Amino acid sequence: MTLLQIAALLIVLAGLFGAVNYLFLKLPSAIGILVVALAASLGVMGLDALIPGLNVTAAIREQVIGIEFSEALLEGMLGLLLFAGALHVNLSDLRTQWAPVFLMATLGIALSTVIVGTGFSWITGMPLLAALTFGALISPTDPVAVLGVLKQANLRKSLETKIAGESLFNDGVGYVVFLVLVGLAFPKGDAHGSGLTDAAILFFQEAVGGAVLGAVLGWLTFRIMRRIDDYSLEVLLTLGLAFGGYELAVWLHVSAPIMAVVAGLLIGEVGAKHGMSAETRDYVDRFWELIDEVLNAVLFLMIGVEVFAIAFSVDVFVAGILSIGLALVARLAAVLVPILILRPFREFGPGVVPIMTWGGLKGGISVALALSLPDSEWKPLILSCTYIVVLFSIIVQGLTVAPLASRVGREPELM
Repeated sequence: MTLLQIAALLIVLAGLFGAVNYLFLKLPSAIGILVVALAASLGVMGLDALIPGLNVTAAIREQVIGIEFSEALLEGMLGLLLFAGALHVNLSDLRTQWAPVFLMATLGIALSTVIVGTGFSWITGMPLLAALTFGALISPTDPVAVLGVLKQANLRKSLETKIAGESLFNDGVGYVVFLVLVGLAFPKGDAHGSGLTDAAILFFQEAVGGAVLGAVLGWLTFRIMRRIDDYSLEVLLTLGLAFGGYELAVWLHVSAPIMAVVAGLLIGEVGAKHGMSAETRDYVDRFWELIDEVLNAVLFLMIGVEVFAIAFSVDVFVAGILSIGLALVARLAAVLVPILILRPFREFGPGVVPIMTWGGLKGGISVALALSLPDSEWKPLILSCTYIVVLFSIIVQGLTVAPLASRVGREPELM
């Protein structure tokens, strides 16, 4: 199939599955599309098993593998999704929550990576460095999934800012940590450096370089927009910033996710206040909300059909279930330790730890990173366990975090 045919098929299926969800399941849109896509995929696989000689599963698996989910997300959709998410985060609100966001996106990712990696190595017998790559790819909360759930959860503003800000930044940090560990664990694969010095240089180059590039490109785009009063052209400029800036970051070998987040925050705050008319702000907001909704639907559809590319067995399923527990324990540590560090200096509202722990959803980024691993004997196990954790996170946690928030976070906000 050509790229255009694949894109057309994905959009048609996303619309169809979305309609099924709206009419019958009535789940949150993105989660409903994932559930319908997964059910349809499992139904096809079951039908194939019942009718000998049908061989539909093999044909679909070939097409699914050909989609290149990892490349499509990491080098295509992710820049637009992160930019859209950052565009609607209030920078002044984020400044008031910078300390917990920073600690959870850095110290929290490190703690989670070590906890998951160590536990996964013990469960599976996998070499520690290889297991740590699993820890790195499963530790970041997926901003696409998280921000989608936030729309339904009706959280307090300070808590919503913590979760949204952390999910946007820990995604970029987690990606950099993942690249470093891949270079150490799989030096003969797509490595980016095999020594600790190379790893440190890579981390600095990716993280700091991505932030600087995002700020520079965002500022230049803002300066151009100040001189223009044409909403269609200004929308086009923001699209060019998200698309072009992301690809430029990939080419320069700096963190494209961090670039997209920083640029989105700058345009959403400074650009909206000082570079756009009220009409332009309205059009820009509506355009990026539409982009966000469409790409969310397609991404969750792709996660649902990606089951065709996963090889399951009883041992793998058990390892995946245990990995869910590991991921939740690690997420608790990633939230609790920074809060304990900051508690002597600031107050936190009720329910912060359980809501942020349970609301730390994993998503398509984790699956894409697992698919991008160099081929090795451990890749199929890592990919299968990643998929199990992601499905549990999106479906179970995603559908229950709003009731949890209403139950444990009712008291008035303390800050």
